[in-house]
Amino acid sequence: MAKKQIYETEKEEKERVVLVKLMQEKNEGAALASLAELWRLAETAGAEVAAQVIQNKSAPDPATYIGKGKVEEISALCETADITLVVFDCELSPSQIKNLEDMIGNNVRVIDRSMLILDIFALHATSGEGKLQVELAQLKYTVPRLIGKGTELSRQGGSATIASRGPGESKLETDRRYIKGRIVSLEKQLAEMAANRKTRRIQRDRSGMVKIAIAGYTNAGKSTLLNYLTGAGITAEDKLFATLDPTTRRYRLPSGRTVLITDTVGFIRNLPHQFIKAFHSTLEEVKYADIILVMMDASDSECISQAKVSMELISELGGKDKKILCVFNKCDRADSEDYSEAKPGFALAEDFFRISAKTGEGIEELVQRIDELSQTLTEQKGESSGIYNAR
Repeated sequence: MAKKQIYETEKEEKERVVLVKLMQEKNEGAALASLAELWRLAETAGAEVAAQVIQNKSAPDPATYIGKGKVEEISALCETADITLVVFDCELSPSQIKNLEDMIGNNVRVIDRSMLILDIFALHATSGEGKLQVELAQLKYTVPRLIGKGTELSRQGGSATIASRGPGESKLETDRRYIKGRIVSLEKQLAEMAANRKTRRIQRDRSGMVKIAIAGYTNAGKSTLLNYLTGAGITAEDKLFATLDPTTRRYRLPSGRTVLITDTVGFIRNLPHQFIKAFHSTLEEVKYADIILVMMDASDSECISQAKVSMELISELGGKDKKILCVFNKCDRADSEDYSEAKPGFALAEDFFRISAKTGEGIEELVQRIDELSQTLTEQKGESSGIYNAR
């Protein structure tokens, strides 16, 4: 019998959750923005946010992260509001999760931000490689946090509640040796896929075509731009991590030169380290690109801080030496047209553009700049023979 999916229709009952934030950041605005983002993540996972709890504390409590008194408050809230899941906007240790679940009681589960993000990956992964990557990331992250739960070690089996679904095995065995073996197997399969990807990349290099990667914060409009340019027809929804699997399409520039454009997975604050390791072969599309379009949602009040997160991750992935174009998307919905404050923080960028991937506004200027850079890069590679790769 197929597992019940709580996110398929509005008629299905959604899991009720409470969000928890420890307010210790000096920048209160950034803390509240992170909490608002956690709310959107919970909704993307198919949850109904029933409440949010903020604890003002100078440092995390080693045992419960937020302190015994606040935990008791959350426990009472869960009992009266029919809440089954508590999500912390941080990364919890295995002992903290166990202590919190024991103190809250009533079979209420506790997860952290990383667990929630990994669950959304499980929800949206569609390709074989994507599913393997998600399962590997989930296993590496959740196994040490599930020690001592016995038969509950398998959170990928049973009902399809948040942090319990996954694209891999329907039920994980409690035998730790089996789990380690599964991890080794997944890593081997992904290594083989990475080798195939490398072979395809070498073939693309031989073609002489300039490679472009569309990167940036999740829900910035990367897939929408690729669809607008190439008619790729990939999923483009107004939600976080709507697409996980990279898509590459050819695009003919005004000069007649053909380039390859790849839509990459989105970034987010506090991206789980397990995600970066598991999705390395996918994320390295940024590393091997000639031009990187860093997409930003100009209509988001946190646009600049999100862009900085993206630039940091791109640099970490080896993309800081590439030709980088900062693209402020959704300008048709943005209140401001001045992004000068962003420029000092993005010295690596070649240029800045305002576009709307939905309406097409500003895309002509962006494409013209890509064409110019493409010609320069082709000449630098010694391939400017007058024959363009327009296949």
